[in-house]
Amino acid sequence: MQKHVLQKFAAILLIFIFVFSGFTTVFAADTGDETLKKIQEKGVLTVGLSADYPPYEFHQTIDGKDKVVGFDVSIAKKIAKDLDVKLDIKEMNFDSLLGSLKTGKVDMIISGMSPTPERQKEVDFSDPYMFVQQRVVVKKTDKDKFTSVNDFNGIKVGAQKQTTQEDLAKNELIGSDVVSLQKVPDLILNLKSNKMKAVVLEGPVAEAYISQDKTLALADIKFENGSKETAIAMPKGSTALQEKVNTSIKDIQDTGLLKKYQEEANKLMFQDGSFYEKYGNYFITGTLITIALAAIGVLCGAILGSLLALMKLAKTRWLRWPAACYIEFVRGTPLLIQIFIVFFGTQIIGMDVSAFVSGCIALSLNSAAYVAEIIRAGISAVNKGQMEAARSLGMTQRASMRYIILPQAVKNILPALGNEFVTVIKESSIVSVIGVTELMFMTGVVQGASFKPFIPLIITSLIYFVLTFSLSRLLGVAERRMRTSD
Repeated sequence: MQKHVLQKFAAILLIFIFVFSGFTTVFAADTGDETLKKIQEKGVLTVGLSADYPPYEFHQTIDGKDKVVGFDVSIAKKIAKDLDVKLDIKEMNFDSLLGSLKTGKVDMIISGMSPTPERQKEVDFSDPYMFVQQRVVVKKTDKDKFTSVNDFNGIKVGAQKQTTQEDLAKNELIGSDVVSLQKVPDLILNLKSNKMKAVVLEGPVAEAYISQDKTLALADIKFENGSKETAIAMPKGSTALQEKVNTSIKDIQDTGLLKKYQEEANKLMFQDGSFYEKYGNYFITGTLITIALAAIGVLCGAILGSLLALMKLAKTRWLRWPAACYIEFVRGTPLLIQIFIVFFGTQIIGMDVSAFVSGCIALSLNSAAYVAEIIRAGISAVNKGQMEAARSLGMTQRASMRYIILPQAVKNILPALGNEFVTVIKESSIVSVIGVTELMFMTGVVQGASFKPFIPLIITSLIYFVLTFSLSRLLGVAERRMRTSD
């Protein structure tokens, strides 16, 4: 029997992979030269970026409102104006940008990206709008230790994942042990805490951090291939859009607008004001969204989980094995993969779902599998004699379950369901990878904008502790009242 169920589960998984791949192929074939036409029809240019990269793009409070600013954003505004459409900015981790572009979540990427040969196989690029040099940031006390590319043998060197800096660190810093992370603030934090000895960054970004932290310095390292072109990524074959973007870039270069954009970005980076005044609102907003994500995830997960639990307890085989397969698949795969499947998969099948809704769906589907097991275990814990006694009194199966079994099972289920809520509050931090502005996402925003990688982490950890501790105390009170009623 178990072998038969596993075979069916494997068949379903293979069909899912085949269908998903087919949708991807069809969608990719449809992105051609229609990109510009679609942008003009909807009247919106959607630009993807990772807003933790000052002065390219970062968050700043302007006139009491949170805004994404930087010279990349100014370039995006110029292109949108030239196309006579509105600009819509979507944020996510840098290593999620190409996937979002290929699945149609964004129309282009303006995020300090360079046209490497590997990327050019997947997407098209505009003419370069900027040329920068790559630099090595070290602690000031170590500056004299690193004077050439031969001084890094066995040394841990940090770089942002899937970037030109990562390639340079691996190929030119001879013998280095490269550590790749998603966010620049995390790299700086590792450098300051001696987890790594050097970080490879783009010149403007490196200079911005050094200007704000006197313990850091630029090592006198020259890369052979350290000059980098920065360009705009677009879907493969979108030649009409590419021509329009190249025209805008030429205008920016000919009129000296890029220098003006850079000066504006540098001025915004270093606005006056206390840490709380500038960034307190980010933590409040992130906390509220985290609570909303967890509440929706557990509520929807409880509804679906209840259905799955009843299916798994059913006597009919065709109800049991789909529920069992679903539960085992969800519990056996990382939540991160499930989030990406929902986020990119909805676009592939023609549904334009926001990052927040995608996060809610993924958390709900994930929570449902665990809630199903909680409910099943709670029902199974009720003595079988209770059901037999109810049936002997003439009650139907459904009435016995509703009036006798479930009321007793609730006492076993509620404490575990509360613990699931606590777990989802912490696990919701993973949805930050697709740009949901929950607490961990906002923490990264503050790290990038404030050039203080450690303080935001302390504040965030305290907020998570207050949330989970308060909920745990409330659960404790509820459990004691249940025991009293016994």
